Amino acid sequence: MVPFVLEVAFVVPRSGPSGIYGPSCEASGRLAESEINESGGILGREVRLRPVDGGRAPNAVADEVDVLVTSGVADAVIGWHTSAVREQLAPRLQGRVPYLYTAVYEGGEHTPGVFMTGETPGQQLRPALRFMAAEMGVRTWCVVGSDYVWPRATARAVRAFAGPVGAEIRDEIFVGLGTEDFGSVLRRVERSNAQGVLMLLLGSDAVRFNRAFTQMRLPEICMRLSPLMDENMLLATGAANTEELYSAAGFFETLATAHSMDYQQRYVRRLGLNAPTVTSPGESCYEGMTLLARLATAARTTSVPAMCRVADSVGYEGPRGHVQLRDQHLLQRIYLAKAEGLEFDVLAEINQGE
Repeated sequence: MVPFVLEVAFVVPRSGPSGIYGPSCEASGRLAESEINESGGILGREVRLRPVDGGRAPNAVADEVDVLVTSGVADAVIGWHTSAVREQLAPRLQGRVPYLYTAVYEGGEHTPGVFMTGETPGQQLRPALRFMAAEMGVRTWCVVGSDYVWPRATARAVRAFAGPVGAEIRDEIFVGLGTEDFGSVLRRVERSNAQGVLMLLLGSDAVRFNRAFTQMRLPEICMRLSPLMDENMLLATGAANTEELYSAAGFFETLATAHSMDYQQRYVRRLGLNAPTVTSPGESCYEGMTLLARLATAARTTSVPAMCRVADSVGYEGPRGHVQLRDQHLLQRIYLAKAEGLEFDVLAEINQGE
């Protein structure tokens, strides 16, 4: 028995538009929890996840986590949740405990003690747009995003590097979370005459958009690229609605690398054939847990200042292959994949040498 417990506030969505990611996030987090504990825990302490619903209003999530940390119940915070939640949560924590943020996000977070495992626009969308311009001839784009910080800040980043990678942004459209009717949005997409739609939509909103996209027969005239389109979303979208749909990410269920396949074998062996689908948002939570363990081992403590001092020395082999922490962000390989029915066909690694 490991004598002491390290409690982790595990902030993943169980409700709202992002709730579709929750089951896979929880499953991968539990896998990491069990593997870490079987190897002796973190600094000899048993790891115990304490789930927090990250799909609620950002203030409500931040309030709950703040109470857990202030009362000494939570020794670390890990999870996949929106940037709106992160922007409320990071200032509240004030570096008191390590915060491992695992979601795809807009970049620019440098709060001490916050470590990012997710992809950023420069890592993910810059090589994707460059590849699609050079190899597929797709150069003109219309952005459709949810109206909150991640899509808007990502769109600004894309505008900044679009020209150098051979892309042109013809229009930007932002819609409220929970939008049901995309008719006017899609008519505007059609008027833009763009070759592609850059989808910065969250969870179930993206599912509804995909269905409406097919109903208006838009796959006949333009393709879609999303930096946040996982296998659960494909299933909810339906095979008939995934034509000409692409995604860029650091992990896919169908990624046929030795590291990825080993991870999936352990996942199924531990959680069973009926476990939630292996997805990029889910696997990112495994990365967050792994990174916490590696940082603590390198620092020999869970103290945030000590972790910050050793952070850039931390790298490891995981489901995404070799990853390295630099400037609080995880450097990783990025792949472009095309939806084929309800699965992704991984086409290429697109950020080689970056």
